[in-house]
Amino acid sequence: METLESLSDALDTTGNIQAIVRTMKALSSVSIRQYEQAERAMESYARTVELGLMAVLRQRRFAGLPLPDSNRAAARSALIVVGSDRGLCGGYNDKITRFARSRIADGPVELGVIGARVAARFGADGKPLAFALNLPGSAEGLSRLVQTIIVEIDRWTQAQGVGQLLLLHNRREGRATANPTTQHLLPLPDSYLRKLSDADWPGRSLPVYRMDPDRLMSWLVQQRLFVVIHRALAEALASEHASRLVAMQAAERNIEERRDDLQQLYRQRRQETITRELLDVVTGFEAVSTADRLP
Repeated sequence: METLESLSDALDTTGNIQAIVRTMKALSSVSIRQYEQAERAMESYARTVELGLMAVLRQRRFAGLPLPDSNRAAARSALIVVGSDRGLCGGYNDKITRFARSRIADGPVELGVIGARVAARFGADGKPLAFALNLPGSAEGLSRLVQTIIVEIDRWTQAQGVGQLLLLHNRREGRATANPTTQHLLPLPDSYLRKLSDADWPGRSLPVYRMDPDRLMSWLVQQRLFVVIHRALAEALASEHASRLVAMQAAERNIEERRDDLQQLYRQRRQETITRELLDVVTGFEAVSTADRLP
């Protein structure tokens, strides 16, 4: 039977856990906003890179050259999967792992993972990883992580002949806090290149460049990779914290219900203790009174 002391300790512990959960909710709310801002901050640079690609592609079209071939003949494929380093975010990592496994089932691929939780799941499957990276603790670390990923991509394409590269991550869509999605990193889709080539230039004249067109095109493709990966990581991290916020809200409701149950049980035990002590006092008083009346 639970005593008043044990119930009081349980209430204190529940209150401490509730305070931790509320702190985690606040941190997740702040983190969601900073990663949303990081994703929006790339919009202007993404437009600049797109205009650069548009200018180069239009010049190629005017010169009668075909659309660039982004190593389409390469047979090898690769996946980069983004998970999380920390838990307490519901089914966030399970969703993206299942999604990635369905892609891997289509054929042999090189696999890179960002996030210790997903890396552990693939490790349990016995799946070898080309690389496993950790996520930054704030939006300021996104650029360094993206640069590291691009170095790994260069190694894949140059040393291992990878030509098909996909990035898998979670993003928020509507009420879904973690919806798996795919970003096609390489090669650039023909439809995308054709759209840029045929688009109307926003100014009166095309910009002039002196760099070798192929080198410039390669540099612009790399900058596009930077933009797409940076925005995808920001979306994934915002999704992670949104999932954690939902999980903490559910935990807070459960804690409040548990706290109410403990308080009710505490009051019941306290009343039973008070009643028992009063009965002991009354019984003792009656016993003393009876003894005084005896001759």
